[in-house]
Amino acid sequence: MGLGEGTRRYLADVGRLVRSSPVSGVSTASLRIMLRIVDTRTGHLVEIPSVRRHLLSICVHLPVGEAGIGMTDLRALLVGDVLARTAELHGLQSRMFLTTPDLPHEQVQAFDRAMSALGIHPPAGVGVHHPNGTLCAAADVHVYPYGTAAQDVVGGVRIDVGQVGPASRERGVSDRAHVLVPGLLDAFAPAGIDPLAVRMHVLGHAYRTPVTATSAALEEARRTLGDWRQLVAEWAEQPSRPIPADVLRHAHAALADDLGVPAVLDALATVATRADVPAGAKFETFAFLDRVLGLDLAREVGHQHRAAT
Repeated sequence: MGLGEGTRRYLADVGRLVRSSPVSGVSTASLRIMLRIVDTRTGHLVEIPSVRRHLLSICVHLPVGEAGIGMTDLRALLVGDVLARTAELHGLQSRMFLTTPDLPHEQVQAFDRAMSALGIHPPAGVGVHHPNGTLCAAADVHVYPYGTAAQDVVGGVRIDVGQVGPASRERGVSDRAHVLVPGLLDAFAPAGIDPLAVRMHVLGHAYRTPVTATSAALEEARRTLGDWRQLVAEWAEQPSRPIPADVLRHAHAALADDLGVPAVLDALATVATRADVPAGAKFETFAFLDRVLGLDLAREVGHQHRAAT
């Protein structure tokens, strides 16, 4: 199969990879592993969704305060986004909601731009935080940024997302000291750094662990992201082949077990170098799992290859 057909299949209907199962000998139903995530309050793995078996409802709660909103809060939204994508990969529908402080219009616009730059899907609903609010009352999962005061969650799992900040952050100072302004991501994605490299760097850490966005780490993420996009473009020129069953099972199991995205990134790095996996299978693997990662790995498909950096 030539480049045109492979590219059209991915870009026009990548969802078909889930419905028809891209793996020889592996049915879609067998990949629908029950999702489990650790409830911060108990430290135990809990199956989700708990009641609505075909719909996962996620609510991200941004704290009310005078310090503004920072990168840790955006990471909470990123975790909600990846959880929603994972649910859909496992055959579930999902909805993500967001509660925020009553922000000035300029900060709302800056926040929207930052979400878009990081590839976060827009929430299904956004509401101003209120103690008696009902927007997220029935959510299956409640996501809180690091440092949010303990709150009672009724009818859902609570997960706390680890802190994230630039390397220059002073010791003991929360990243919320960096009030959300139009240039918020500048401290994390300097000139020349694709914001999706920030996403990749953050996703390389378990969601509850702290992340420091050093210039070296971001440069490594940028290079890896660029290399993977170029490889995906090259693999797209080769005949399509099924995703290796062991790779897909491992990725689904990792994601289902407390959202193990770092293991998925490691799996892709391994697949890229495996001599026993045909180029067409590598393309399908990267394209399929990018539905969760959201790294735009097919960006270079159909374009002239970039010069090596």
